[in-house]
Amino acid sequence: MRILLVEDDAVLGDGLSRSLSDWGFDVTLAETGSYADSALATQPYDMVILDLGLPDMDGREVLRQLRGRKSAIPVLILTARDGLNDRIGGLELGADDYMSKPFELRELEARVRALLRRSLGGFDHDLRFGRLTLNTRDQQISIDGHALGLPPREYGVLEALLLHSGRVVSKDSIAQRLAVHSEELADNAIEVYVHRLRKRLEPLNINIRTVRGLGYLLEHSHDA
Repeated sequence: MRILLVEDDAVLGDGLSRSLSDWGFDVTLAETGSYADSALATQPYDMVILDLGLPDMDGREVLRQLRGRKSAIPVLILTARDGLNDRIGGLELGADDYMSKPFELRELEARVRALLRRSLGGFDHDLRFGRLTLNTRDQQISIDGHALGLPPREYGVLEALLLHSGRVVSKDSIAQRLAVHSEELADNAIEVYVHRLRKRLEPLNINIRTVRGLGYLLEHSHDA
């Protein structure tokens, strides 16, 4: 699960990034509002943790722009502004939850998981499809309980498909997910990774169907 953490305090941002990573999340840290706004406009995220007091573009403007693009991803405001008007204003702009600094890490983790469960309809760490299980916390894949090792990018493609099981996942969405922590992808990279995954999944009666002009769909082979 990918979280955008928007926090201009370098020490706090680094500490929160480490904690979120330890909890099993893929974290991108944005230290300015303009960087956060650009990232949210071009990259797929599952949640945003947003500070309000940013050095350039205020956090409220980042939230306003996000909701203006009709994005419904959950937003947790995390800020030292703890006045009633601040809380109400943030929620009215479209935030899903609000925490004041200082805070307890255990409460933050609980609220993050609650928002993700609500957003994704019962999120847990195990994504299952037929005989295949992918644990997003440990980034481990198993078949009937036996571990299956995958190269990082093939894992990323499979995770994207499993997170949106039953829906078509666009090629651009997969490419953006893979490119976050690595060099730029070649033009045909996604097709190569999908081809390799198809071969690995074929014995499990799992297929990755190409939906022309739209993307890829994970399905059971007997449904193809």
